[in-house]
Amino acid sequence: MTEEIEKRAGSIEKKQARGVLRRALFLIPNFLKLLARLFKDGRVPTAEKAMLIGAIIYVVSPLDLLPDMIPFLGQVDDLYLIGLVLLRLLSRTPQDVINEHWEGGGDLPGIVGKIIKAAQYVLPKRVSQILLGRVVIAPKVKGGLLSSPADPSSIEGHK
Repeated sequence: MTEEIEKRAGSIEKKQARGVLRRALFLIPNFLKLLARLFKDGRVPTAEKAMLIGAIIYVVSPLDLLPDMIPFLGQVDDLYLIGLVLLRLLSRTPQDVINEHWEGGGDLPGIVGKIIKAAQYVLPKRVSQILLGRVVIAPKVKGGLLSSPADPSSIEGHK
């Protein structure tokens, strides 16, 4: 009986995650505009600009972990990477700089947090781990980054 309840709960969570991601797919153009504008902004740290360009190239390139030809999942991995890069950027760039360039409306950190959490329910575990490993979300330390591997539990606690 308990196993059945857990399966149903997992199924409901996965359906909710799919709903969040379907709505978020419409934000991809806004996210790309945001990344491009932040790249041009002199107040964004130079090291972060490399991550911004990498994310833009990943999204527009037909070659990625889940090709865009695969309906839904092909776009979800793009969203997940954008979310990870923005989460990293949110910890390294003043919030007002990011808000100045965001046209999507709503609470950007909240939106990013929901996308990341939802994508982890939908993406194959290996894909999410590979993308997460590419974007280290460690705090900034005296002009450099901690070189520890990314930890998914640190993202889940982000709101």
